[in-house]
Amino acid sequence: MQPTSSTQPPRILIEPNFQWDQQDAYLFDIDGTLLRTWDGVHFDAFASSVRRITGFEVTLNGIQLAGSTDTAILREACRQAGVPVEQVEANIDAILDSMCTSVAERRHEMRVVTMPGVEETLRYLAERGALLGVATGNLEMIGWIKVEQAGLREWFRFGGFSDQFPVRAELIGRAAQKARELAGAGASICVVGDTPRDIAAARANGLPTIAVATGTVSFDELAAERPEVCASSLADLLAFARRQA
Repeated sequence: MQPTSSTQPPRILIEPNFQWDQQDAYLFDIDGTLLRTWDGVHFDAFASSVRRITGFEVTLNGIQLAGSTDTAILREACRQAGVPVEQVEANIDAILDSMCTSVAERRHEMRVVTMPGVEETLRYLAERGALLGVATGNLEMIGWIKVEQAGLREWFRFGGFSDQFPVRAELIGRAAQKARELAGAGASICVVGDTPRDIAAARANGLPTIAVATGTVSFDELAAERPEVCASSLADLLAFARRQA
């Protein structure tokens, strides 16, 4: 299912000489970039899992979620709630496992919509021979469940997740390493995301970014970070490319 199209006019900025659709591999963020979930399944898993494993009550209120990672969000929620650090670290694996189990058990409750132009863009890039992967702050099981629920799993061959990499730059680095293993050591790789944190993490790995304003961050805020491409949506970017062809 696609979300309702925006009534705002399309906006596209592309750095001169950057060929956004001729990269060897692409690393796509999930939430806000590929899809959006209109439910509390993932959100609820944080508090219920911490409660079950430690007995503490936590909330995600006041925590910046966009562009963060599940592991970083979990630690911040526990810090905010006063859970002793040593208790968090002693139980971190059990809490993360519980989160994955909770989401898997409730996947039928998920209400997932894909962002405008996502499947068309994935098909367009794949037909040009690009390797497609995900690089997301989600835990691996949760990330793949969302992608599967959106009907997009067939397009992706690999991913980078926050299970072992709480810092976004590190998980993007891991995903880029996998991309080079599959596409060749000299492969050109582009990150696709919807937050300044995606842009910063890509830049930390020496990678260009396609930033799309389909999440919670505006086009102007993203453009201020100077990504190689800034687009109001993937649908608008693809339409622009086809007009230029």
